[in-house]
Amino acid sequence: MITSRDNRWLKRFRAALAGVREDDGMVGVEGVRLVEAALGSGLPVEALLISELGARHLARVAPVMATDVPVLRTSDKLFASVADTQTPQGIAALVRPRQAKFENLVSGTALLVVLVGVQDPGNVGTILRAAEAFGATGAATCPADGIGTADPLGPKALRASAGSALRLPVVHGIAPAILVAQLSKFRVKLYAAVADTSEEKSENGSTGSNSPSLPPWEIDWKIPAALLIGNEGSGIPADLVRTADGRVYIPQAGSAAPIGVESLNAAMAASVLLYEAMRQRIPARQERK
Repeated sequence: MITSRDNRWLKRFRAALAGVREDDGMVGVEGVRLVEAALGSGLPVEALLISELGARHLARVAPVMATDVPVLRTSDKLFASVADTQTPQGIAALVRPRQAKFENLVSGTALLVVLVGVQDPGNVGTILRAAEAFGATGAATCPADGIGTADPLGPKALRASAGSALRLPVVHGIAPAILVAQLSKFRVKLYAAVADTSEEKSENGSTGSNSPSLPPWEIDWKIPAALLIGNEGSGIPADLVRTADGRVYIPQAGSAAPIGVESLNAAMAASVLLYEAMRQRIPARQERK
């Protein structure tokens, strides 16, 4: 039972839950659903922290918790002092995330989502959640024109991913030039998600570059492929778009209102495109008689 605010374990949890990554690389996860996901992921868990109120969650996480995980107990007040949420559920864990290598992401018939300068941690987490749900083999993040992508293992991104950021292999912070070279080496086609520029197309369907701009159903997602998702405001840098094997856009219905939907946000666009990739990859179902 931890009773001191200055206890070393509480200091570690306070830093980890705030998104501070120390030398040991441990990540803090908070809330019963995220802790359950972490315990069931097979990742090393250094310790579990339980408040008086949070003790009721032990029965739920017990089936997926290894017997050697230390369970630390503290008061509701002290737990609230280390929590990152406004209404703590009284349960948190220190988890060591897997170190993914790029080679692992592109093995077999790869389907990657690459986040380029996506700053909103909520968008990052939601994209990773969609990536796992729709069968992506991994994800990578890149900076764009000096703008970095939010940490997939940060508190807000973790919550938005509902645990997918722990399960899905993710390479964080790879340089765009290295990414393009690695994808080419492993023969993974690179597709850049762009805004619907149909009104700018010429007669041959080109948008002014060597990369064709196509709706998602006209792209073959059954082969090894990577999808680029850009910054919420500025999109993907033009030089990176030019290196892509193709451009993909999501056609939208016209709006009768003077001001309609300008574009989909990064997370929604990624979800639509990843769903189409999954639709093409799953075996055709036999029609019901």
